[in-house]
Amino acid sequence: MQDSILTTLVLPIALAIIMLGLGLSLKSDDFLRIFKYPKAVTIGLIGQLVILPIIALAIVKIIPMPPAIAVGLIVLALCPCGPSSNMITYLAGGDVALAVTLTVFSSIITIFTIPLFASLAVNSFLGTNAIVSLPIVATMGQIFLITVIPIALGMLIQNRLPELARRLEKATNKLAVGFLVLIIILLVAKEWSKLPGFIVQAGMGVMLLNILGMAAGYAISKLLNLNIAQQICIAIEVGIQNGTLAIAITAGILKDAEMAIPAAIYSLFMYLTGFAVIFYSKNLTSNASEIPSSDLS
Repeated sequence: MQDSILTTLVLPIALAIIMLGLGLSLKSDDFLRIFKYPKAVTIGLIGQLVILPIIALAIVKIIPMPPAIAVGLIVLALCPCGPSSNMITYLAGGDVALAVTLTVFSSIITIFTIPLFASLAVNSFLGTNAIVSLPIVATMGQIFLITVIPIALGMLIQNRLPELARRLEKATNKLAVGFLVLIIILLVAKEWSKLPGFIVQAGMGVMLLNILGMAAGYAISKLLNLNIAQQICIAIEVGIQNGTLAIAITAGILKDAEMAIPAAIYSLFMYLTGFAVIFYSKNLTSNASEIPSSDLS
């Protein structure tokens, strides 16, 4: 498969399918929770949109890595939480309603934040005369088309044809996983000769971003007295990123396969930590006498 087909066709389709699946699971109430329960939603969004990028910036400053890998890690941190985080939150016994709300709002907000801060990262690490560049307005439009439009379409189907939405949601989830696996295989094949070096250069940064993101989300929500289900949810939502979107931006818009390596490695590693969190959280919740998961205040 040609590299141009991967970046211009397969990546956008994969991401659109993932976001369509998210939209199929949404109801209008998911957008009202930010007004009904502002505390938990605000804490989650700050962790996702502010604290995680700061963690990524600290990692690339401390750990030596090539500029392109550093930009790729920062782009990954700028992306919203991935739809997979909702599934992991459910399996871990976290607050699924809060998880869905955070995924939706972070996906919308990052339409504006990703192009701006990713452009700053490119200029900072690659220089203002770098070959790659990120057109801010055009990038906003592209992210809107492959994220918000499919979410809106999924919500429309959910509202008008709920039974069809339930069937389509299962199919889109399987198809999205298949596309993601294909994308990662093609990226690995393209950079196979450089892969060992990339793992050494990006592996530690990716692991730290994932683990420290989860730890920060959990610590902040615990410090601010959210309940256990909310703590679990925010830890996962801050730590689990939309790796497919990061690959679409780096390999698709920026057209740099090396920048996509952190997201590709992350898309695999996050499931390992996700399963670890599920196991730990089950033990945590089983020891709790009461988990008021429906109260997000």
